[in-house]
Amino acid sequence: MLAMPPMLASSAAPLDEVVGPDVSAIVTEDDTPLDNFPSEKQQRLLTEALYSSWSGPPAQEGERRSFLAAANVGLFATPKEPPLVPDVLLSVDVALHEAWWQKEHRSYFLWEFGKPPDVVIEIVSNREGDELGLKRRRYAWMRVAYYVVWDPAGHLGGPALRAFEMRGHTYVPMEDAWFEAVGLGLSAWEGVHEGRHDRWLRWHTADGNVVPTGAERAERERTRAERERTRAEREQARAEREQARAERLAAQLRALGIEPDENGS
Repeated sequence: MLAMPPMLASSAAPLDEVVGPDVSAIVTEDDTPLDNFPSEKQQRLLTEALYSSWSGPPAQEGERRSFLAAANVGLFATPKEPPLVPDVLLSVDVALHEAWWQKEHRSYFLWEFGKPPDVVIEIVSNREGDELGLKRRRYAWMRVAYYVVWDPAGHLGGPALRAFEMRGHTYVPMEDAWFEAVGLGLSAWEGVHEGRHDRWLRWHTADGNVVPTGAERAERERTRAERERTRAEREQARAEREQARAERLAAQLRALGIEPDENGS
């Protein structure tokens, strides 16, 4: 459902009073496993990192804004059109309905959320998805602002990362996959995710830093704590050496019949 900006909340009619289409006959999920291991891990990398480490889109008038990131959720434009099921979607200024187990709230119905997703990502596993043809045209018809095709295995030929921005009624290629309205970008990243070294698609912020996963944040904190512990141990060892040196000097002075002052010198 649409998360309404505070300045409009008092004047708009409650969304719960709006009667939507009957979705009882719509198939919102078929429980058929279709994805592969690389795609599944890539989807989780893109969604989990946002919930673990991203504070959300740029604030408006000092107010934090909500977002929804999801993988393999049906995207319905109308009750009569078959859905698209993007590998990953990101929609800002929306929130899940409290009664999310009810059928009318389990999928991304455009008439329920009040807007299309801002970013849709398709991960290419073969040449059958038509990501650069019919699927791209359907997302454009839905008015999805940014459409991204990630083709790490090179099934489609050309670059692994393609990003498109809605201009007028069609998509135009983007030189860089930076989504100004969202405050995030996408780029290829080579490294280890969940034990697999590969080339992954990652979110990044305006400063170019990758949005870390929860595991990466925990590892960074563990490394920081370990460095702090090592620094403290070195400082303690240095203090102990200084104390030992002062005690040796004091003993030498006493041997000469000189009583050291209270500072040990």
